[in-house]
Amino acid sequence: MKESGGLERRIGTFQAITINTSQMMGAGPFITIPLVLTTMGGPQAMFGWIAGAVLALLDGQIWSELGSSLPGEGGTYNYLKAAFHDRTGNLMPFLFIWSVLLATPLTLSSGTIGLANYMTYFFPALTGLQTKLIAVAVTLLAMVLLYRRVTSVAKISLILWLGMILTVILIVITGLLHFDPQLAFDFPQGAFAPNKFLLGLGAGMLLSIYDYLGYYTSAYMGDELRTPGKTLPRSITLSIIFVALIDLSMNIGIIGYVPWREAAHSANVGSLFMTRAWGALGWCHYHHLNYLDVFCLSIHGALGRFTDSL
Repeated sequence: MKESGGLERRIGTFQAITINTSQMMGAGPFITIPLVLTTMGGPQAMFGWIAGAVLALLDGQIWSELGSSLPGEGGTYNYLKAAFHDRTGNLMPFLFIWSVLLATPLTLSSGTIGLANYMTYFFPALTGLQTKLIAVAVTLLAMVLLYRRVTSVAKISLILWLGMILTVILIVITGLLHFDPQLAFDFPQGAFAPNKFLLGLGAGMLLSIYDYLGYYTSAYMGDELRTPGKTLPRSITLSIIFVALIDLSMNIGIIGYVPWREAAHSANVGSLFMTRAWGALGWCHYHHLNYLDVFCLSIHGALGRFTDSL
């Protein structure tokens, strides 16, 4: 079905979930796992991901309510226009567009930086200039992939989503094969002391929420969703729950094999985990086999951060 402006309502719940999760999943977990471990000082970092998921779910219900009531293209732009138009005219939507112009390059750079940093793990001789050029190349690739009709973007998102799912399954299964509960739950003394734990939980939640950014992407596509009143709330809620389970599984799986004190100081924890685990199984003796995994996740992060505010 086409709207008067020519847009087609062809995106269902499953496609909306793949679009959301494609924006959410990327290099983010591998960047934030060491940071949250350091901030919270141990495996209790898992509560940081849980708290971040709860916060995202609460905010997601607001997005669902607004998106169901005002199902149009533009998301926040439309909500601000409806809320403030009678008082400030187009000032608030105008300021929002400017904030997007400032914030989008920063959020996109987080995904490309993740890829560039992981490339130095495989190619230690890379110079600072070369890593910057890699980040720029990924940015241009993301723009090329996104500069097309929304139905094509949905198909690309589905393909990337399937690649992401396969990668996540591989990481989770690898973690299960090597899981050591004594390592995964090696809480340091005083880990749950109220003051220390609550302060760490707040800081950890701020870091972990980065991994959930993008759950609202379908709200920006209201005119292209089938039955947005049902599709939007389902896609947002299920996306957050799905990604929370993935992030938590990867976090526990990684520190269940790589001691958390070592993981907390690793700049390439994903590669460290995979190469060490696969090497222990005798499957590989080089870094090349997990290169594609990290590359795919990093592309997800770049595409995701680029489209978060579109």
